[in-house]
This record gives sequence, C-alpha cells and structure tokens, in this order.
Amino acid sequence: MANNKQQMKRNIQNQKRRLANVSYRSSLKTAIKKVELAVKNGEKELAVDALNYAFKKIDKSVSKGIHHKNYANRQKARLSKKVNAL
Repeated sequence: MANNKQQMKRNIQNQKRRLANVSYRSSLKTAIKKVELAVKNGEKELAVDALNYAFKKIDKSVSKGIHHKNYANRQKARLSKKVNAL
C-alpha cells in the first residue's frame, strides 16, 4: 500500500487508465465481432462498413498504446481476408 502522496495519486491515475483501456478493448472486440458476423451472414455492404469502423478502432488502439502495431496489422489482415472472400 502506498504511503506517500505521489504514489497514492499514481495509483488513482493507473486505475482510471486501466478502466479506460478495458472499455476501449471491449469496444474493439465488439467491432471485430460485427465484421465477422456480417461475413458469416454474407452481407457484403454491411461487412465493408463494419470493417472500416473496426480499422479505425484498431488504429486508434495502437496510437493510444493499448495494442502493439503487429497485433493491429494481424487483425486488419485477417479481417480483410474474410471480407474480400465475400
């Protein structure tokens, strides 16, 4: 347990950041699932729109430091391959 003012403040900041990152990760997973669902249902136009939104979320997660750039590139390639197969 922290017993100086700096560390107490740092713990509060870390907790806020952790909650924000968890929320963002969750919304990113949802965006990815929407693309996969649209592909599964064979809805090309919906899949393309969902793909664009997912790309935006993935790029944002890298810029915020939530995910590594290799993770982002892997996810984008995987989703693109599925949508292009339609």
